[in-house]
Amino acid sequence: MQALRFHQFGAFENLRVESLPDPQPGPGEVVVRIRAASLNPSDAKNVLGRMEGTTLPRTPGRDFAGVVVAGPSAMIGAEVWGTGGDVGFTRDGTHAELVLLPLAGVRPKPKNLTFEEAAAAGVNFVTAWIGLVEMAGFQEGETVLATGAAGGVGSAVTQIAKWKGGRTIGVDRMLMSPERQREYGVDQSIAADPDSGFKNMIGGVLQFTAGKGVNVVFDCVGGPLFDPCLRTLGQLGRQVNITSAGDRRVCFDLVDFYHRRLSLFGADSRAYDTEASAAILDKLTPGFESGALKPAPVVKRFSLDQAREAFTEVDRGAIQGKAVFTFSGDGA
Repeated sequence: MQALRFHQFGAFENLRVESLPDPQPGPGEVVVRIRAASLNPSDAKNVLGRMEGTTLPRTPGRDFAGVVVAGPSAMIGAEVWGTGGDVGFTRDGTHAELVLLPLAGVRPKPKNLTFEEAAAAGVNFVTAWIGLVEMAGFQEGETVLATGAAGGVGSAVTQIAKWKGGRTIGVDRMLMSPERQREYGVDQSIAADPDSGFKNMIGGVLQFTAGKGVNVVFDCVGGPLFDPCLRTLGQLGRQVNITSAGDRRVCFDLVDFYHRRLSLFGADSRAYDTEASAAILDKLTPGFESGALKPAPVVKRFSLDQAREAFTEVDRGAIQGKAVFTFSGDGA
């Protein structure tokens, strides 16, 4: 099989396509022929050496959709999808023609999604579910504010919240169009204004919530937005953070924090391996099959031979949507 590999960290020039033996499944394992595998910012950071715990040499790639070609006879030919915090880090990833995975780490692909669409969903929606549902305990009737709402995780947060019967505020650098708001399940769009100290964001939230503040903030940006996000929370509010742009250190009013009885959560999808991620995909599948949830649009397709270009564009944030590696379905 052909697989993308890197033997050292530091530069995308270290990526090369290599010929490797086809993986052979053991008990409780399957081999999936990849039809599409998305590129995530964490895949690029992994190659650059900015992620922890990766062992070398390694095939990168976390998200995938494809067809089972080896393993238990009942699984042969099954169309599956998956992701995992171990895939591409401590086990070989999905930027290859074939990938070896635990049987419990794959799930039937939602029937209404193409291979590309299914491959574009994994990390974004698993991360959103972990933070919004498992950690923050979002409930029907509550209101969530998502920063980076036009991005992959932010848009997954607002869609899941709407699916669960909540209200949503999407914060990004620019106002969303009415069409994009409908697509991502955003009730109120706010353009973050750093020149005002994000006071427009705080004021917009208070106006939308009749002065009560939101129940949950899912902050996909961090850094300078961390404290303004905390200030949008109402009593017993919960804030989830998944990264920090710029300065990793933040400060906030601790007295105000405990007077409002706030909670702060850190969500990291890397802590969820293929099997734990598959259990979350089970919970998300009804939302995709009903049409309530939609992956970010696939806007660019690459072959493995174009990997350096693809990783560079993803790392620079030059792709507004998802990029995927695509593979033929006949093993050629």
